[in-house]
Order: sequence, then structure tokens, then C-alpha cells
Amino acid sequence: MATPRHRVTAATAQMRSVADSVADASVWSLDADEAHTTLVELTRLEAQVAALKLRVAAHAESVDTRDATAAWAHATRQTPRTAKGLVKLAQALEAHPVTADALAAGHLNLDQARVVVHAVDDLPDSIGPELIAQAEDHLVGLARDHHAGALRILGRRLLEVIAPDLADAHEAALLEREEADALAACRLKARFDDHGRLVGSFVLPHLHGAMLLKAVTAFAAPNHRAATDGAEAAKQTAGRPTPERLGRAFCELLERLPATSLPKAGGTNATVVVTLSYETLVGQLETAGVILDTGHRISPGEARRLACQAGIIPAVLGTRSEVLDLGHRTRLFTPAQHLALALRDKHCTEPGCDAPPWRCHAHHDQEWSRGGPTDLANGRLLCPRHHHLHHRHQPTKPGYHPRT
Repeated sequence: MATPRHRVTAATAQMRSVADSVADASVWSLDADEAHTTLVELTRLEAQVAALKLRVAAHAESVDTRDATAAWAHATRQTPRTAKGLVKLAQALEAHPVTADALAAGHLNLDQARVVVHAVDDLPDSIGPELIAQAEDHLVGLARDHHAGALRILGRRLLEVIAPDLADAHEAALLEREEADALAACRLKARFDDHGRLVGSFVLPHLHGAMLLKAVTAFAAPNHRAATDGAEAAKQTAGRPTPERLGRAFCELLERLPATSLPKAGGTNATVVVTLSYETLVGQLETAGVILDTGHRISPGEARRLACQAGIIPAVLGTRSEVLDLGHRTRLFTPAQHLALALRDKHCTEPGCDAPPWRCHAHHDQEWSRGGPTDLANGRLLCPRHHHLHHRHQPTKPGYHPRT
């Protein structure tokens, strides 16, 4: 390799050489204090190297007639997005010398520098260059005591320090812009796989994300899960909700959505239509899959469970596939009937289960699919777990009456 002509190039080679010399050095002999001090100094060195790298990246982009950023990303195996983001930050730092100097001195890390630049650039131009410079000085000073996350929050309130009379209007404008950007970024991607699942991802604004999390967290709460899954299962999943518990809670939330309040699709409310044979409906045939109007299948037990509680429409077919009966949701117990069942049964009617009424489903003793009426004499409360078990594994017990 030729002797480097520029001192930055020479210094970079020297730093690489020094780093190589300690690459395999053991650190076991460092005591706690020295390890802490070394770690802090390495972090500051990392910030200084990052500052130098950004300066060189901005220069390369300005003098290279090729796509310098793409070449850099390819040579270092960075993603093009990462490299472009660093070049953009490097160019922004040229207009923020106070932040650039603090990064070069190791007083800021890269995340803090990025927050300072964004916060200052978000200030309205109407406040003038002097106040903008004051804001940058103030935020760089705060960075000595606050990490990037806290600094981002403080950056939103910069005007309260340098121009208090403009602060509220500016923050309101920032929030409106943020909300508009979040709404424009809303996404829902989903596809059915070959294993009976819907797989996807989504992006929501803060408001709707908070609404969703609050709803599924309520369904994932330990007490509710104990009523649904059983006390022993709930003990094993105690603590913060896991992705699995939140997923099951999301399923329960969807089952409880009132279909009558949803917009119409194809002339009807957005309701799942279940197509099944008469024999499957009355439980004479357990092996046949039940077809949804989406083309997917569910088990007969799942269909019978949903028939008690959820807003599905059963389309019962005869031997020639003619429609024998297109059901309707009048089979569901009304809110008034559910209240009457709550006053009478007081809790889940399964022996040994004390799940309160507000966690229970209203269940037909004589199944609705077998002609059972939707009235109090034929109804009783079952918690979600026992309701599910009843339709999947436990046939109706003749002469079984709710507890009082």
C-alpha cells in the first residue's frame, strides 16, 4: 500500500493498526473500575471515529462523480439505506457546527447527535438564526446528562426555553404533522399460509396502537386468562403478556366485535358465513371440515362454539347442496337475557368454576343447531374455557341444570 498523503488517511491507518494490536488481547485482568473507565473511553472514541467517518462521507459524496454512497455501502456490506442515512446526517452536521464539534470531541454519541440535528431543524424559521443557535447550544448541553430517548422529548419542548410564547403553537403543529405522517404510513399486510394461519404485519398511529394494546392487554390479563385457560395454565404464564398470550387475546377481541356495528361489505355487515351440512350441524358427522365464505375451513366443534356466541351466519346445505336454512343472529342471547342469566347463575355454571358473569358466554343447554330455543330456561353461563371444552370434547349432559 502506498504511503498515505493525507493525515486523516494516515491516522485512520494508525488507528486500524492499534486496534489490530489488541484484537486478541485478554481483558480478564481488568478490575471493575478500570473496565468501566475503558468502556466509557471506548464509547467516546467510537463517537470521535463516527464524527470523522461522517466528515469523510460527506466529502466523498461531494467530490466523487460516481455514486459514492452506494460504493461505500457495497464495500462495507452496509445496507444502502444505512449508508444513505449516515450521509444525510453528515451533510446536516455541516450546518450544525456545535453538534459536530461535540460529536468529534466524544461528548455526544451518534444517536444523540441525530436527535439534536432533527430537533433543531424542526424549529420554525421565523424565530431567527440567533435563537436557533441558542437552541442547539442548549440541547447539546442537555446531552451531557440525558440519553437520546430523553433528549428527543426535551427537544420537542425547546421553544419553552428560548421562545416560550411560541412553544404551544409549535408543538401543536409538530403533533399534527406527526399524526398526518403516521396516518399516511398506516399499513396492514396479511396473507394466509398453508398451516391454517393468517400471517402479516401492520403499522398504526400512536392513538390506534394504544387502543389496540389496551384492548388485547385486557383480554391477556391474568384473571381473564385464568377464566379462559384455567388457573394452572394461567400460573404458568404469569407476568408480562407474552406474544402468544397477546395473540390469543387478539383472537378473542375479534370474536367479540359486534358485527352489526361494522360497515357493510357486499350488501351485508362484515360477517363470516359458515357453510356446513345438516349432519355436521347436529353433530352426526365430526370428520367433515366446515367451510367459511372466505374459502377456508374450521373444525365442526369450533363452528358449534361460535354458533353460541359470535356473529356468524350458518348456511345449512342438504344432500344436493341446496340451502335448507340461512340462519340469522336471533339465536344469540340478548343483553337483557345475558343480564338475567348473570343474576340467576352468578358465575360460570361448570362445577368448581367461579368465573364472574362478565367473563362468561351465554350457552344453549339444548344446542341451537338441534332446535334449542334462545330463552332463559335453555340458557346458562359458561366461561370461555369451559364453553370451548364443551363444544370440542364434552357433549351436553341430559338433566344438567345451572347452579344457583
